[in-house]
Amino acid sequence: MSINLFDLTGKTALVTGAVHGLGMAMAKGLAKAGAKIVVNDLSQQAIDKALLEYKTCGIEAYGYVFNVTDEAAVVKGIATIEAEVAPIDILINNAGIIKRTSMIEMEVADFTAVVNVDLISPFIVSKAVAKGMIQRGGGKIINICSMMSELGRDSVSAYAAAKGGLKMLTKNMATEWAKYNIQTNGIGPGYFATSQTAPIRVDGHPFNEFIINRTPAARWGDPEDLQGAAIFLSSKASDFVNGHVVYVDGGILATIGKPSNEN
Repeated sequence: MSINLFDLTGKTALVTGAVHGLGMAMAKGLAKAGAKIVVNDLSQQAIDKALLEYKTCGIEAYGYVFNVTDEAAVVKGIATIEAEVAPIDILINNAGIIKRTSMIEMEVADFTAVVNVDLISPFIVSKAVAKGMIQRGGGKIINICSMMSELGRDSVSAYAAAKGGLKMLTKNMATEWAKYNIQTNGIGPGYFATSQTAPIRVDGHPFNEFIINRTPAARWGDPEDLQGAAIFLSSKASDFVNGHVVYVDGGILATIGKPSNEN
């Protein structure tokens, strides 16, 4: 009898913040592999719009409103999901924000807000979900890291600090929870073609040229490029993979780059 190591049929996945963009792309990928999808957001309006998009794609998804930085709200939200939908087998900590401000000008409140969403919320949500996973004998947790988990860049100090911390939190989750058959890993997206990057993905724009030249694959990522990594880390295929970050970046982190005059 053949076994499809990537089959997610019968599994339930919570993808935080998956109401648009890369989170939605990963959720759609898991759905293609057979998983039942649950998403969350702060806005019921955003959830309603996202659920309509999922339905248009033939995906029956479930949406819940709660703040991932509020532990009491998270605990209540997870309990509600597991009572109304199903126990959570797969968690993707995707919710995140960024504030582009130089360190010298950044307010402490803004720095803290980014860290709360991008680093502390994965701790809060993972802790809440892991308790059930431990009781049931296993699960998959995926933290959405970043190339800024490895590199610095102007104006993103809070984001880089949070994503660097998330890489190490991922390793610690693996260290503590692997014995319970929970695999905890990360995905580090590179630069992707989304609605947010559309204004700078035009011929002649300096940043567009920079990304094309800096990326060995010589292109922006397509959101669907993230689906394979998400499915792999959510499936039996990754049952002995723990504490790693898979960088889906077209090779950026593999190279020092090339001279600007090189074709």
